[in-house]
Amino acid sequence: MPGAPTRSQAALTHPALAALLLIAALALGAAGDLRHAAAQESRWAVAITLGSDGDHACALLASREIECWGDNWAGQTDAPPGRFSAVSAGASHTCGLRGDGEVECWGSNGSGQTNAPGGRFSAVSAGHSHACGLLDSGEVKCWGNNDDGQTDVPSGSFNTVNAGRLHNCGARETGEIECWGNNEWGQTDAPAGRFSAVGAGAQGTCGLRESGKVECWGAYSWVVVNGRFSPEGRFTTISVGAWHSCGLLRESGEAICWGDSSWGQTNAPEGHFSAVEAGYSHSCGLRKFGEIECWGDHNWGQLDAPDGRFSLISVGAVHRCAVRESGQLECWGRHDDSQTNAPAGRFSAVSAGGAHTCGLRETREAECWGSNEYGQTDAPSGRFSAVSAGAAHTCGLRETGEIECWGANIFGEAGAPVGHFRAVSAGGWYSCGLRETGEVECWGSDTPSGHFSAVSAGEGHNCGLRETGEVECWGTNRYGRTDAPSGRFSAVSVGWRHSCGLRETGAIACWGYTFDGQAQPPAGKYRSVSAGYYHTCAVRVDGAATCWMIYNGAADVPAWLRQPADFSSGQIVARRLADGRLEAAWLPATGDRILPRQRHFPVSAELDTWLRTSPIEINGVEIGRINARLRADGRIEFAFIPTGGERILPPLRFFPTDTRDDHWLHSTEIELSE
Repeated sequence: MPGAPTRSQAALTHPALAALLLIAALALGAAGDLRHAAAQESRWAVAITLGSDGDHACALLASREIECWGDNWAGQTDAPPGRFSAVSAGASHTCGLRGDGEVECWGSNGSGQTNAPGGRFSAVSAGHSHACGLLDSGEVKCWGNNDDGQTDVPSGSFNTVNAGRLHNCGARETGEIECWGNNEWGQTDAPAGRFSAVGAGAQGTCGLRESGKVECWGAYSWVVVNGRFSPEGRFTTISVGAWHSCGLLRESGEAICWGDSSWGQTNAPEGHFSAVEAGYSHSCGLRKFGEIECWGDHNWGQLDAPDGRFSLISVGAVHRCAVRESGQLECWGRHDDSQTNAPAGRFSAVSAGGAHTCGLRETREAECWGSNEYGQTDAPSGRFSAVSAGAAHTCGLRETGEIECWGANIFGEAGAPVGHFRAVSAGGWYSCGLRETGEVECWGSDTPSGHFSAVSAGEGHNCGLRETGEVECWGTNRYGRTDAPSGRFSAVSVGWRHSCGLRETGAIACWGYTFDGQAQPPAGKYRSVSAGYYHTCAVRVDGAATCWMIYNGAADVPAWLRQPADFSSGQIVARRLADGRLEAAWLPATGDRILPRQRHFPVSAELDTWLRTSPIEINGVEIGRINARLRADGRIEFAFIPTGGERILPPLRFFPTDTRDDHWLHSTEIELSE
């Protein structure tokens, strides 16, 4: 991510792999052959931003319009019309800053990353599946995925904010850096002292000292540049990508890049640049007269800046819908509930929900289609200014400012409060509205305040593990499923109508529906527990598995599973997904598939370049990583690198090109120990 601008500059900052830059103030990046944007009239670029997964890029034109290009599977390049002051690209979503300070986001919304809050912002930065904005007041707000605490913003005032893959950093008004979110590699452990800019990447962070010197921490502190741990020289701006970084030298304006160069993303061309940005596997620079030059990866066409324009899109649970410039709707994806059967006619807006869709006609009337199990498509008559489809309910904002919801109301998600609002968003089992005063009010399945170390969600209730070790549950309490026992726990698992927790002593306690025995655990000491639909299973301290409450054989543990597990060998398993990517997992000799957090491989990549998954852990012990590379014949070759060992190539390790989707293929067995 490039160095973020200050509030007084009213510029946007961007995420760790997708920072955005403003001319002469921010840094940018991209990859591939050199390409030029049109430099005529107001069509030249004044800023550029790269997606954090390297698949798309966007430019802010002198006309203040946004143009995006590259992969568009989630609508992340469908920039809305109108004038913007800044833009920032995330993994598969993009956010722009309107001239009035309003943030507008588009693209994938699987984690709520495009549900930007109301208020006046001076900067915005899109991370991997979240985003952050800097309010005029100096307060930072973040939204979207919060698995690693990346949206838990510390209190106080900031001058800049920069969103990374799983963490964020901001510069205080004192010039000190404060970071939050994932800290696996120490990427949030900012050094003391004053900085003028900061950029957050995948597993590392770099800051620009007021002297112009670059200092990096986290995984990036290990990157050696010409024998040094940081590049030489004084810089005016920096941009931190996934595994590489770029900066502009203060005196010459020359772009200098360092770090991983598997795709040539650090091979910056010579000459003067006014801005530079580092993306996932490519980089881009902005020349004096607005021309864009990019270098690095070109697999998704992210270097081909297009001439065309796009309109808005909405992403549901398993389908997507878009509004053409003509006002016609087009939907695609899963359609078993007819949620993609868009009606004819002209629409001004569309919202895709769980298994249904709602659109707003140009007459301002709402029309919905798809699953109607809870009445979520029975839109009331009258005029609306906005509509939002949730999991199984829908909410609309009347032109008068009142909110009206229909459909499922299991947790009160359709029970909108009275009063006037200016925006509404329907979630899974809750809804939120923005009051005219700028305050946010939510209703439905509310999460209790405070800090948790773990959470488990069920059918109608949820449970969380407090940092003190106590369990707290919320939601429907039929059968006592939220009446968690007292005491200290190390884990909690929520089933259909019951829950179980693992005490620090190793004993298991269950509560809720127990008429079939699923909440009656056997005595003994355990290392893990999992509550299912009608039964519960646990792993004893010796590695043996046991289940209770036999229902349709679900708890009939096979004999080999009732013995202590053996993880000394296993197989690589892989399957092709519907979007063309390959998903890899590890299958121990006596256990279930283990899915590492980062486990997807693109089908198009540089030949013979090894890519890797995140670490695979068994019982808290890291055993290694799966590797994959594309061969000249089009097949994908898999291998395994044990922790502290050399790459192992099993005899059967090639993924054929003609395999059907969602069909797991296995390598030959791999021995991890002598």
